[in-house]
Amino acid sequence: MGLSTHVLDTMHGTPAAGMQVALYTTEDQHATLVKRFTLNQDGRNPGGLLYDNASLKVGTYRLVFDVSGYFKGCGVSLPEPNFLNQVSLDFGVADVEQHYHVPLLVSPWSYSTYRGS
Repeated sequence: MGLSTHVLDTMHGTPAAGMQVALYTTEDQHATLVKRFTLNQDGRNPGGLLYDNASLKVGTYRLVFDVSGYFKGCGVSLPEPNFLNQVSLDFGVADVEQHYHVPLLVSPWSYSTYRGS
């Protein structure tokens, strides 16, 4: 099943193609970088799953999305400092037999997430 993410740009009504994302494992206050990637035209990791079923472990994780960099790259005029810079989502994986999908719906001024399927 594994771990995946998907980002939708709610300002433009499109996938957030080109957004930079980083994935970390976390333990207490310590975060270890696993990988950085740029979202493809569908707003997803071009390599597919972030972790496949065999690699995903019970534990805590963090996805960091470069929201301001993405919107600046789209030509959106943002105030300085930006309202949203990077959005960090900390989440836990309790059952590696299930799929964990972490979508982000984002604009320069708001975001929402949920556990998808």
